[in-house]
Amino acid sequence: MLHSESEPRLYSVSRLLCGISAHTLCAAFTVLMAALAKPGSSLFSWHPFLMTLAFSFFMTEAVLLFSPHSSPVAKLKHQTKARLHWILQCLGACCAAVGLGTIFYNKHLNGKPHFASWHGLIGVVTVGVVVIQSVGALPLLYHKLAKGWSLAKLKRYHAASGLLTYLLGSASLLLGTCSDWFMGSVSGYVWYLAAFCPTLAALVVMSQVTDAYMAKKRLQY
Repeated sequence: MLHSESEPRLYSVSRLLCGISAHTLCAAFTVLMAALAKPGSSLFSWHPFLMTLAFSFFMTEAVLLFSPHSSPVAKLKHQTKARLHWILQCLGACCAAVGLGTIFYNKHLNGKPHFASWHGLIGVVTVGVVVIQSVGALPLLYHKLAKGWSLAKLKRYHAASGLLTYLLGSASLLLGTCSDWFMGSVSGYVWYLAAFCPTLAALVVMSQVTDAYMAKKRLQY
């Protein structure tokens, strides 16, 4: 009996610690990237800063708003969280679009090929998916736009596609830490810690979304 009671408590504590770690590390990763890139020092400097701000900070926080264990706004109503989520996602999408534009123009000025690496290819696909995902979420905010669609199904589709989008963003960030620029800027344990940030965030978000979906499936039976 004691074991069955302590197990859920241990589960909740571990989820809380993972959530807090994701909040902290993603914010720290964004600050690190800002310190390394020095946004404004060159055209290229805006790319790593804005992309990290978009995917590591805005979009991570947008998802963790709904975390039952580590949400910074746990006491707010779900509808308010949804609007905050959409605002953060829009900020992230804007940062990602500008970040993509700066690297595209920078390569154009320097006569370099576009999207010649996995980082570039996954990055441009991710930005496109982010824009589609943000627009596709409008019926969840304005129900009149969801004519003929079940809101429950739309929420499931949005959660599944959102998770895929976030994982693509995390993969792009992880590949970015393998770029010549980043590896030339950091070394040793700092690189491993930086690479760990998007990895941990992806695992936390994936666990949160899949747990929420499975909980809803259990309630249906």
